[in-house]
Formats: sequence, C-alpha cells, structure tokens
Amino acid sequence: MHDAVAPVPKKRGRPHKGEGGGLRAELIEKSALLFRTKGYDNTTVRDIAAAAGIQAGSWFYHFKTKQEILAAIMEHGMQHALAEVEAIAALPLSPSAMLHRLVEAHLHTLLAPDHHFIAVLLYEWRSLDEQSRARIAALKDRYEAVWDRAIAELHRSGAWTTPSQFDRLLIFGALNWTVQWYKPGSGADVGELAHQAMRFILRTPAAVEAQ
Repeated sequence: MHDAVAPVPKKRGRPHKGEGGGLRAELIEKSALLFRTKGYDNTTVRDIAAAAGIQAGSWFYHFKTKQEILAAIMEHGMQHALAEVEAIAALPLSPSAMLHRLVEAHLHTLLAPDHHFIAVLLYEWRSLDEQSRARIAALKDRYEAVWDRAIAELHRSGAWTTPSQFDRLLIFGALNWTVQWYKPGSGADVGELAHQAMRFILRTPAAVEAQ
C-alpha cells in the first residue's frame, strides 16, 4: 500500500509572477464587467474579489485602489483599440474602404462579447482622477488622429458628397450609442451593422462604399 500523500498547503503571501499576470488580467476583465453593469460607484472591492474568486485583500498586490483598476480598464481598452486602427491605417486601402474598416473595428471593440472596456470608458470617464485622465486622453488623441486622417482622405477623394467639420464627432456619437441598443443575434452581426453604418454616414449607394 502506498503511503498517503499529505496535501500541499496553500501558499500565502504575494502570488507568483506567472499567477500574477493572469490574476491582474482577470481582475481587469471582471472589474470591467462589474463597472459596466453595476456602475463604478456601486461596485465594491468585495464585489471585485468575489467575481475573481479571490480573498478581498489579494488584489492589492496588483492595484492599490479601485481607481487604479478603473484606469487600467480604460487604458487596456484604448491600447487594444489603438493597435487595431493603426494596423488598419497602414493597409493600402481606398479612402472609402479605409473608413469602412475603421467603422467595423470600432463597432467590434464596442460590441464583441466580453468587450466591456470602452463601454466603461464612455460611461465612467467622469469617475477617473485627473492624472489617469491625462494619460488615457493621450491614447484617445492618437486614436482620433487615425480617424481624422482617414476622414480627410475621404473628403479629398470626393466620395463623401456632403462632408462637414464635425464628421468624426457625429460618427463617434452614432457608433458609440450602439452599446445602448444593439443585441447580438437580433438580425445583424457587427459586419452587417458596419455596412449599414457606412450607408448612413456617406448617404451613398452600396456600390460606392466598396470603391
């Protein structure tokens, strides 16, 4: 008969590096969902710990305050979105196709399952402290600059017959509002929604959009 193997006691103290990276990412993800559904002010530290399946004090190894988690959520979302649109901007696309790809990427960032980061940024921006706001605003500026260049190219191409100085603001307003009403499986996926958004933005026939 084999000797009984004593159970390995649970390690206490600071998590290992490998565990830490995974736990930090999970804390950001779970907190984003909580902040989006319950609101930042109504979410407690205990709520976050319970969602991540850890003890209430464990997340202090990664974030000192709830405010730090909020900033990390927004920064994570903006870095991911920025990398995506900058990759699109580097492609050899026509102005119309470029804007279409940017619209689709923006909608995917907003509406894909488990993508709560940008929604939190949209609705909890007022909850962010001034120092964090300046850092994330710099990422937003870079993101918006990609769109400004694409819109300017489209204006120059003549494919947009009635451009205005407020085009990006109006586009973002329309696209960002989709988080309020879009339901997956409601008859249109993100690709189709992007197609319809382009028709609305340009007020042109479908044939022109693909040029």
